Amino acid sequence: MSFGWHRIWKDHFVSSLNPGLTADPSVPPQRILDVAGGTGDIAFRMLKQAHIVNQNPDTHVTISDINPAMLAVGRQRAQSLLPASQQASLSFLEADATNFRKQDGTALVESSSIDLYTVAFGIRNFTDIPSALREAYRVLRPGGVFACLEFSKIASTDKNPAAALFDAAYKRWSFSAIPMIGQLVAGDRDSYQYLVESIERFPSQEEFRDMIIDAGFIVGGCGYENLTGGIAAVHKGMKPIDA
Repeated sequence: MSFGWHRIWKDHFVSSLNPGLTADPSVPPQRILDVAGGTGDIAFRMLKQAHIVNQNPDTHVTISDINPAMLAVGRQRAQSLLPASQQASLSFLEADATNFRKQDGTALVESSSIDLYTVAFGIRNFTDIPSALREAYRVLRPGGVFACLEFSKIASTDKNPAAALFDAAYKRWSFSAIPMIGQLVAGDRDSYQYLVESIERFPSQEEFRDMIIDAGFIVGGCGYENLTGGIAAVHKGMKPIDA
């Protein structure tokens, strides 16, 4: 339904983060937490970039998801798609991203233990986004990076009629065609209707950037990068070195 663009967005997201860039033995191995990443789409790309492109086999990725069925899919895909060396650098964690703790208060993810926190097309479904951002801040080490790829808002203004036209066409496609395709292909109109409604409810780029800043992160430039005219956007924030 994205005409394959979601793959391009994910590839760009991972390459922009360039995991495993430093293979210096004096630098501790990079620890990546991929949240709401049950099926492994982002994690597998991370491992390929780190292990193959950057020749850094010490990079480790943990896939976290609240849904055990999604994690089961990720495990099966890892066994069939990844070489043994990359499987050894991958772990799975069933957890709620708004609180990486057990009921007794024991931390599932220790504070200041993660170098890179990623979430792709998942944060808009979180029950409490501010809490999730605060947890991301807690688990990241000082200097660590929060990176999010999510559907966003097309920059539609009166001064840019082409963008306004694109926005109108995109919304018409989203609310009319996508639920219908879901009904025809998957026999599930309601889930696809929820998909487009959740995208519409998600904060604008500026609003989400401000939420990231409110959680304590430092952002560079405008704080986000629009993809395909703003249909999706990449947001990044760094935990201050002196935190």
